[in-house]
Amino acid sequence: MELENIVANTVLLKAREGGGGNRKGKSKKWKQMLQFPHISLCEELRQSTEKDYSSLCERQPIGRLLFRQFCETRPELRRCVKFLDAVADFEVTPDEKRRECGQELIDRFFNSKSEDHVSEVEDAMAARCAERLQHDACKELFKDPTRLIHDFLSVAPFADYLDSMFFNRFLQWKWLERQPVTKRTFRQYRVLGKGGFGEVCACQVRATGKMYACKKLEKKRIKKRKGEAMALNEKQILEKVNSRFVVSLAYAYETKDALCLVLTLMNGGDLKFHIYHMGEAGFDETRASFTRRRSAAAWRTCTENASCTET
Repeated sequence: MELENIVANTVLLKAREGGGGNRKGKSKKWKQMLQFPHISLCEELRQSTEKDYSSLCERQPIGRLLFRQFCETRPELRRCVKFLDAVADFEVTPDEKRRECGQELIDRFFNSKSEDHVSEVEDAMAARCAERLQHDACKELFKDPTRLIHDFLSVAPFADYLDSMFFNRFLQWKWLERQPVTKRTFRQYRVLGKGGFGEVCACQVRATGKMYACKKLEKKRIKKRKGEAMALNEKQILEKVNSRFVVSLAYAYETKDALCLVLTLMNGGDLKFHIYHMGEAGFDETRASFTRRRSAAAWRTCTENASCTET
């Protein structure tokens, strides 16, 4: 048994490191697997895809990346994206450094003499942010300018994006996503953990070499415990969630015996591991408070998306 564990761990580590060679874990046929279709084959997708800025350019990772690449082609849009990225960094900056970070952001994007000046934000709004910063450097400080920038990007720039080669590439990616996903899409590795409905194992996409965690919900256990609604809700919620505190759902498929959710692989260890095996047992007050806030943020995100699913 111990030898089997050593072998399983060694194989997993080799897979995580890319398996050696130039392909970095990819199948020999990876180029064929990821070959884009001619854009003419994506016309049905173009017509059926909802033209929603928030969904296409913010919540979907590939759409977000391609929209930002489009914005890089125009200086005025590039400045807007830089501002949004700076605000995202500001929101996760430690409390003791947030005021300094906020001041740097104001000097860079709200100063008319700066090369990154965002002219879409009115002087009055910029002044209110600067005044509030002196009293309370809260995470929501730049909420109004951020909303304003998104409103600006969602009109003319978004319309131009829909007519660009970048959106064509997005459609080609979505066409690839529609191709059937089965257990043969992945290489399966050792079990990482077990739960009430099945187990979680490491897996690797043959076409890309990317590592994930595959959560297998056994159909017999689901039926025995009457957990059909729970399994469906979990999938639907993970489809909608886009949060740094919740793992993302990359793929979903089923086999004869199980429902499989392919999720972000978290290599850092679970909460129990950190409590008992990272230095002295337990958390100090600061780390416990930080972990509690992250857990609360994750829980809030899941419950909000659960409400949307029910409605």
